[in-house]
Amino acid sequence: MTSSAGSSCSSIPRQKPRRSSRRSCHDLGRESQALSALGDFQTFPLEIFQMVLNYLSVKDISMLSMVSKAIGSRLINYISTSSGTRRLLLQDFHSPQLPGRKEETSILEHYKSLGLLLKRCTLLLPTRERLKYVHKVLSGVSCFKLNGCASPLHCLGLQCYGVFLQMLIAGWDELERHRVFNFLWELSNLARKVQTVVSSKPGSARKLELRIRLFCRAVLLTPWSHRSDSAFWLTRILKPWPMVNQARLLYIIFGPMSSLDGHVVWQKMIEGPTDETSLKGLADAIKLLYGSEAREWTADDVISLVDELSVVPQEWLMENSARLLLLSGNSICFTIMASKAVNGRAVELARLMVFMVLVCEKDLYCMDWAVKMMQKVCNVFSTPWERNNFLQCLENTFAHILMDMLQAVLAGKAGPEDGNFLNLFHLVNAHANFHKEILYMAMVNSSSTT
Repeated sequence: MTSSAGSSCSSIPRQKPRRSSRRSCHDLGRESQALSALGDFQTFPLEIFQMVLNYLSVKDISMLSMVSKAIGSRLINYISTSSGTRRLLLQDFHSPQLPGRKEETSILEHYKSLGLLLKRCTLLLPTRERLKYVHKVLSGVSCFKLNGCASPLHCLGLQCYGVFLQMLIAGWDELERHRVFNFLWELSNLARKVQTVVSSKPGSARKLELRIRLFCRAVLLTPWSHRSDSAFWLTRILKPWPMVNQARLLYIIFGPMSSLDGHVVWQKMIEGPTDETSLKGLADAIKLLYGSEAREWTADDVISLVDELSVVPQEWLMENSARLLLLSGNSICFTIMASKAVNGRAVELARLMVFMVLVCEKDLYCMDWAVKMMQKVCNVFSTPWERNNFLQCLENTFAHILMDMLQAVLAGKAGPEDGNFLNLFHLVNAHANFHKEILYMAMVNSSSTT
């Protein structure tokens, strides 16, 4: 009985756990949850959902993307469709109405909003995947590419790309921004193109110089509102190269350009005195690299960069070098002059000081600034003999340059409008005003001591 009972029980098939039904219920629950995340949109066919989006502004779509992951996924699909591309990727970058400012502001604001939209839609993706998706979306816009536009000087495409990128990566940490830079660098093949322009004869690749200048300024540098961001991107552009190439590249990006065709004017600093406008971009870049925001640059780095810059493509006129230092600010100006004093370059320092005095006279700076700068530099010398030698060099340089200018005027039989005559006129006045300030200061010090 026992064995038969046992065999009968063993012959009864055991009921298997209903694991498959539990899994299917779980899957159904997840699908139901995803549908509920769509809210009222779950009753709409996909085509109707995308038609609704056509009536929303980009800012509204951006807000909608934050409602749920499910809606965000639908929006990512929508952006990739032909109707989404037509709706979002405006390409009216060359409209004749753009210089009127209203349309220009409108299209820039559109791409700023689009950058925020893609930032929110791709929030959960790894950085590399986000960048690949964004590139896929934007790849059809030729004006976003370094060589994509036939008329880059009259195109807002790169500016729009710049504000888009700014919104997309706002708040990303430094490691992620490194990845963004490397991605753009490889995507545009900038390494090879920069290598071409910095190793070629200046001006031999004018169109490529212009393209690099516009791309770097509009996409990587100009959009940022914080100096630390601008310093980061400028450092990434310059640091991979030797110092001599850094100076060439800095001149390409920020040096003077022709008002006719936008090409870099390489002979501007060599042929004659230039104005503040031609030097402002370079001076602002030097101030940026010398500031506390550029953590990867030391004072010696910046001094070396300025020295290399002053011989691009050949040695600059000393007046232009002096004007660049004045525009770069007190700190960098004193640092470079003090470096010359410490390294025993008194004659070179005296010549630079004379042309700084000349620039102060021409550009209407207060002459007491030059006198105070001279005092600070004198305090750098370690011995009275070195200081006195510098002052002697300074007076000798004034005399030599005055005689050179006078000889140029006499040799050319110059009239009142001649450049040599005007230079001589300014230098005589500069010499008088500089020494007048020194006498004032000496009299004040004498009165205070008595």
